[in-house]
Amino acid sequence: MSDQQQKYQRLKSLHAQDQAFVIPNAWDAGSARLLESLGFEALATTSAGYAFSKGKRDSIAGLSRDELLANAAEIVAATDLPVSADLEDGFGVTPEICAQTIRMASTLGLVGGSIEDATGDAASPIYDIEQSVERIQAAAEAAAGLPFILTARAENYLWGKPDLNDTIKRLQAFSEAGADVLYAPGLPDIAAIRTVCAAVDKPVNVLMGLQGNTYSVEQLSEAGARRISVGGSFARAAIGALMRAAEEVRTCGTFTYAADAIPDSVVSKLMLQTSAISRR
Repeated sequence: MSDQQQKYQRLKSLHAQDQAFVIPNAWDAGSARLLESLGFEALATTSAGYAFSKGKRDSIAGLSRDELLANAAEIVAATDLPVSADLEDGFGVTPEICAQTIRMASTLGLVGGSIEDATGDAASPIYDIEQSVERIQAAAEAAAGLPFILTARAENYLWGKPDLNDTIKRLQAFSEAGADVLYAPGLPDIAAIRTVCAAVDKPVNVLMGLQGNTYSVEQLSEAGARRISVGGSFARAAIGALMRAAEEVRTCGTFTYAADAIPDSVVSKLMLQTSAISRR
């Protein structure tokens, strides 16, 4: 069995557990190694975290497929863990482009990826359901036979369309079209999460790290979630620490922030690894 096939099987088995697992989002090779060192069992990428590291906004228009896939490839190479990629809207309107994106992602060693139904157009932010389903179906057909777990995202709640019934209808249609995992980021509360999980027949990913309600892994597991991601929130937390340290130096002229910094010896040990951290 190839290394990629083994990673795929590991990721697949995590979704079959009776409780949710956390798949944190790395934004570069270094953050991937740090997260692996903490004992997480799989990683996801984040277009937002990558965009911030490049001085860009997280937007479909501002991030190209080539650069996001190159970033994902660096993360894959840095870790022994299975990696699932944030593949935006598939990087194109047509089902054919979505399918091509899945095939390209698989060739890089990725064993999963998500396709969303957001358009990037503020005037019409969500693809209509028929077109959305066609895009997911094409992605699923491309993933068939590959060691690849396809996640389908319904983006209503991130784009000012808080329609739970439509969100569930979309997720059900995505499941029928062949998606392996279903994901509706930004659901407002645990009741909505529970309703979504009960209404679909595939594992549900839940996003934590946004402002507003927060729930524990145990609470989300009890609600029916099987995977929990954090989107760009770890990257934003890191940026927040940088801002606080810089503000202290700039406004106070002191350097007490260093007491909370990770020792250089610890970081250096992780970054000197020529391959991923040995699994224990």
